[in-house]
Amino acid sequence: MMKDATEMYIPTLEDMLAAHERIKPYIHRTPVLTSSYFNELTGAKLFFKCENFQKAGAFKVRGASNAVFGLSDEEARHGVCTHSSGNHALSLSYAAGRRGIPCNVVMPRTAPEAKKAAVRGYGGTITECEPSTSSREAVFAEVQARTGGDFVHPYNDPRVIAGQGTCSCELLEQTDGLDAVVAPIGGGGMISGTCLTLSSLAPEVKIYAAEPEQADDAYRSFKAGHIIADDAPETVADGLKVPLKDLTWHFVRNHVTDILTVSEQDIIDAMKLIWQRMKIVMEPSSAVPLATILKNRDVFAGKRVGVVITGGNVDLDKLPWMKN
Repeated sequence: MMKDATEMYIPTLEDMLAAHERIKPYIHRTPVLTSSYFNELTGAKLFFKCENFQKAGAFKVRGASNAVFGLSDEEARHGVCTHSSGNHALSLSYAAGRRGIPCNVVMPRTAPEAKKAAVRGYGGTITECEPSTSSREAVFAEVQARTGGDFVHPYNDPRVIAGQGTCSCELLEQTDGLDAVVAPIGGGGMISGTCLTLSSLAPEVKIYAAEPEQADDAYRSFKAGHIIADDAPETVADGLKVPLKDLTWHFVRNHVTDILTVSEQDIIDAMKLIWQRMKIVMEPSSAVPLATILKNRDVFAGKRVGVVITGGNVDLDKLPWMKN
């Protein structure tokens, strides 16, 4: 890893390649699906990287596994801990369970019950907090002090970003000649991993981040040239409510082509459409990239576009198109 001017550790291509080998026994090499319907609808050739079929149901198991299995026995003695709205929490619980060490997670009380159940199912211990970044970080500080676990940040961690970069490494191996990749952005772990891999292995591929209008702090940060953080945005895309941090901002400002935003209705419509046409379960956060492509067809028409479907851990009793 290298350091930048502020002494952050910046993961390198070598870190990603090492992660690729380290985590192979613990993850799926997820499929890439295509759809003639969506190709015709968008005027682009779309290649859906289906991390909703991943172990623990989300891409975050890549970064979590890299962090957990990269620990020395001494470092792992007190287990691991984190804060997360869901997918990182259950992914870290999965990885810790495979290694046989404790995992303590802080989750918003409003997090989907399906994700809480998965954390407990993998052996993780949950402490709930209020649905804001400030509450999450305050409660987490107490939990870490009590448990002494190694903190694996959901996204602002070089080990996590190196692990997430393995997703686009696979995508490059599974497709031929992409023009662009679109992935959702919240805290920026997936986008950072995408930037890490593509900037080295396929620098000609443009990287687009997709974000809800109601949680558009990354978009505003990108336009302003510095991090703008929202404390508690409200969006159906529950995995995209957290702000950028210094490490993920490094990748966003240096490698992302553009950040595009979509409305809540755009997200719900895209999620429902992909369920109907491709018959796959995805969560609202995962629908944001497709919603972005549908809204900005002129940007992607005629292009070969990788679309990262980040996860499938959705509460089936609370689908966003259901009436309350």
